[in-house]
Amino acid sequence: MKHFLFPVCCLLAGVLYAQPRMTNAAEKRVRFVPDSFCSVFSSAIPPVLHILPGDTIETESVDADGFDKKGVNHSKGVNPLTGPFYIERAMPGDVVAVHITKMHINRSWATGAEFFVPRSLPDSILKKLPSAHSIDWNMTVRWQVDPVAGRAWPDSPRQHLKNFYVPVKPMLGCVGLAPAEKEISTIDAGPFGGNMDFSLITTGATVYLPVFHPGGLLFMGDAHAMQGDGELNMAALEISMEFDFTVELFPRQHLAYPMVEDSTYMMTVGLAEHLDDAFKIANAGMLSFLQSTYGLSDTEAAQVMGSSLEYQIPEITDPQTEVVAKIKKTRLSLLSRK
Repeated sequence: MKHFLFPVCCLLAGVLYAQPRMTNAAEKRVRFVPDSFCSVFSSAIPPVLHILPGDTIETESVDADGFDKKGVNHSKGVNPLTGPFYIERAMPGDVVAVHITKMHINRSWATGAEFFVPRSLPDSILKKLPSAHSIDWNMTVRWQVDPVAGRAWPDSPRQHLKNFYVPVKPMLGCVGLAPAEKEISTIDAGPFGGNMDFSLITTGATVYLPVFHPGGLLFMGDAHAMQGDGELNMAALEISMEFDFTVELFPRQHLAYPMVEDSTYMMTVGLAEHLDDAFKIANAGMLSFLQSTYGLSDTEAAQVMGSSLEYQIPEITDPQTEVVAKIKKTRLSLLSRK
């Protein structure tokens, strides 16, 4: 059925496929080195740079605690971000596509945590753990990172982790525009994007976001060397990062919640206080995308989604839980676009 009590991610077919898109005839590469960082998403923060659709911006971020590539602290806030970038010609009611074209880890260490957040385990287990009654930020650990070898491992491993390592998979935890509200913390997320902590927001990915204010006002950062789904311990491998991005502008399109695209998947993002609501929002977004792009009936969409959807739960730690519905482009290629 099409009738949901949740906001529907209604993206017109042309946004992703061959409708007019605003670019810049004189596209250029711009290097921006930030000297201040933001701990809220807000339209009240003056832009650090005006950019044109099609320009490639080379910039960098500090880690979630404000430490840069040299270990110098620049901010006491949580998830201090680079930006906001004012996107010329972006207006409320438009959609901005943020293409992440390059990521480069720029230091050899990251920080993690060794506790579980309350949503991650049954109460019967949580109450027996050291952090049962409060989150203990003294339970943080340093990891060594070797981006050349593509590995990260605990700097001072406990007994059973002496041979443990993880592959390095750089990602940006926060990509968002200024929200409709006055301001929202950088630990939070919503229709504007924000702290989505989704591991597939990485090199080659595109994040689609609705515009609420002139210029959009794009914030980016909260880089991770690696993160498991759910972010069960409230910390990925937090690190500083250099990254390149470019934006496209799609005028007069409607998008209620973010979408993400990479070489393999089209993805719709559901964000809500409760996980079951986030699941329904992600599904509603995918239903709307399939119907607006391919003209599927309810029954046709049910067959496609029931047979082909995959899911990730990127985030259960922060105020908004998150579910991402994913469908492979190889499946979509078997459908005829409207």
